[in-house]
Amino acid sequence: MRYARAFGSFGRGHHNRNYMVRPLTENDSRLVACDDRAPVTVRERIASVVPVVIRTWQDEAEILNTIWRVLPHVPRCLVKRGDVTILSYVEGVPLSRICPNGKPVDSSLILALVDLLADMTQVRRQHLPALPASWPRSSRDSRGFLRALASAAEEQIRRRNWNDFGGLFAMLGIPEDAMVRFAERVPALISRPFSLLHTDLHRDNVIVSYDGDPPLICVDWELASYGDPLHDLATHLVRMKYPDHQWPEVIEAWREVMGRRRLKAVHGLDRDLKHYLAFERAQSVYPDVMRAATSLRGSFDQRELEAATQEVYRALRLAEEPLRLASVPDTAEIERILFRWNESHAGRDHPNGPISQIVWEPDDRVQPHPRFPAPVVSRALFEEGAASAERVFKGTAHLNTAVRVPGYPLPVMVRRKIGTANARERRFLNEHAVLGAIERSNVSVRAPRVLALGTSGLREQFTIQSYEGPADGFRPPDHPTDGLRPHEADDLVDQLAALTFVAYETLDPEAARLNFYRELQGELVRMVTELPPATRDLMRELGLPNGGRLGEILGRHTLVPRRPVLLHGDLNPWNLVRRESGGLTLIDWEMAMVGDPLYDLVRHIHLTPTRPEIRERLFSRWARLLPEDCTKGWREDWRVYRWMEVVRSAYVDLDRLVTGDSLDAPNVRRAVDAYAMTLAGATAALGLPDKSTANPYLARALPRGDQGGQRTAEHFADA
Repeated sequence: MRYARAFGSFGRGHHNRNYMVRPLTENDSRLVACDDRAPVTVRERIASVVPVVIRTWQDEAEILNTIWRVLPHVPRCLVKRGDVTILSYVEGVPLSRICPNGKPVDSSLILALVDLLADMTQVRRQHLPALPASWPRSSRDSRGFLRALASAAEEQIRRRNWNDFGGLFAMLGIPEDAMVRFAERVPALISRPFSLLHTDLHRDNVIVSYDGDPPLICVDWELASYGDPLHDLATHLVRMKYPDHQWPEVIEAWREVMGRRRLKAVHGLDRDLKHYLAFERAQSVYPDVMRAATSLRGSFDQRELEAATQEVYRALRLAEEPLRLASVPDTAEIERILFRWNESHAGRDHPNGPISQIVWEPDDRVQPHPRFPAPVVSRALFEEGAASAERVFKGTAHLNTAVRVPGYPLPVMVRRKIGTANARERRFLNEHAVLGAIERSNVSVRAPRVLALGTSGLREQFTIQSYEGPADGFRPPDHPTDGLRPHEADDLVDQLAALTFVAYETLDPEAARLNFYRELQGELVRMVTELPPATRDLMRELGLPNGGRLGEILGRHTLVPRRPVLLHGDLNPWNLVRRESGGLTLIDWEMAMVGDPLYDLVRHIHLTPTRPEIRERLFSRWARLLPEDCTKGWREDWRVYRWMEVVRSAYVDLDRLVTGDSLDAPNVRRAVDAYAMTLAGATAALGLPDKSTANPYLARALPRGDQGGQRTAEHFADA
């Protein structure tokens, strides 16, 4: 008997991200002995690897030692010592060498592959190690098994990596509870008898044997499981990277071969396979994003950044439907996110010591803030890229990250524009200029202060503002999502009154000469005219007029001219922050404009659940506090603005439903969830028939909302 020699996987380019396959050392040689210097595979688990897989059992050696009697061609564990495992060597070459990923697989090979999956039905529960407590008690509970898989993905992948990657996931729009909600939505499945599953049968894990007996052998059993065999088919279809046209052939081959071995295993194949495919795509978004991001650690070139960007985009697109992601960033936004994330994380691991400064260029439109000098800005940008998920707030047009930096006593907010390419409603003023004008006016309007403006990374503009949430900077702001309290209504009106004293002439010199209502009407008509064809088609089916006809209807109204003032323009509940000391702070001034002060109040009432007594309180205080030239004729005119906002919402929310744009923002989600009621209010305001009930299937597809929705029947009573 002689010492074994290391061979096999180390020499044939085997791919395993969790193990290192290395030569046999002298110490290893003392552990195992084989006749005739038989080759072995030496594997050592990499302790530092990011956990990105679901493991039913933690020890592959234990699995192999229990199944080799039933499946004699799988590798045998010869020695297990700590993280080192020595396995018998499987003679042959990986299928990936003969048939690379993406290439069609020969029909005879497909039959041999599905035969491997069918072979596993020979291994029964008593042949296997103990299952986790979370596994279903019944060995036919397919729904329970899929839910257990989703829970395992949540526990073993998402949670374990959230501290390191949660901020990245949040920036990409992946909610913290996405996998939990997936598990809750798993429907009833057909019962199928459980069996051993490989769950990772791809081209690198299939060895084509030299002697052809058997022709194919499975290796790498570390992710083996026990459950519904349909799961094995789903993972095989996705990870083998078959060309799309071969999927039906593989499915039918599996149906035929598996049906001969265990007929009940194919029951419900056509109905249930999609649910396992959905799970595979849903859980894969986590490892795929993490691998792409960590592939850029340190220095990288544009080609590598583009490759990582495409991988993240592909993973997000595949996970979009099963995880019900509200939207997927475009590749340009993903590229910027990956760049920023890498800048901060690579800096912490720099070989010459941690680097916590980000290179940036100031924008001369904002003067340097005396309390926020250039080095502090640089550190804030570093902390932005490294921020944890709870400090990332994604809105419809901005990605906001709350950070704390040495040298400044309070948390600050780093803001980046996102999604502006799809913005239907124009922005008229620069937010930093508006906030600067408010600060210079020294009026009693609580708004963020601009601390820095510049570009960083891939020439991406940023703004750093004071953070208007809890003072610790680690809790999200509190918003009046259910409406204003009486003292908050008074405080809001007080600030609207103060806005009338802000000098707006440098922001919009032409405002005093324009008819605000006509300008607002023209913008709405323009937006409707420029909606994409898919939205316009549905708009027509629902009875909403085109831009020209809409302009004719709105043009019937004439409003009393009032003195123009600076307006916030979008006083929805999520743009109002409750202060710990009482009152409100007005944030997110990107839709600010100069115009009729009545419009700001009416738009707030439209966007916010407002009880009749609060509405009366708002109007009464507003009419009493504002100058007479800002309020004259308001009793006759406010309903016109109300009708216009109902109509605007009918178009904007319909477009969001069609395009999926910004659905992850809470104010947008609330609005579209009550779209049927919005549509009814809009057609009534326009004096047109409601056609949404003409087609019962179309009506059923429209979100209807409930008493907790944004626009209730009572809310529309005045319209």
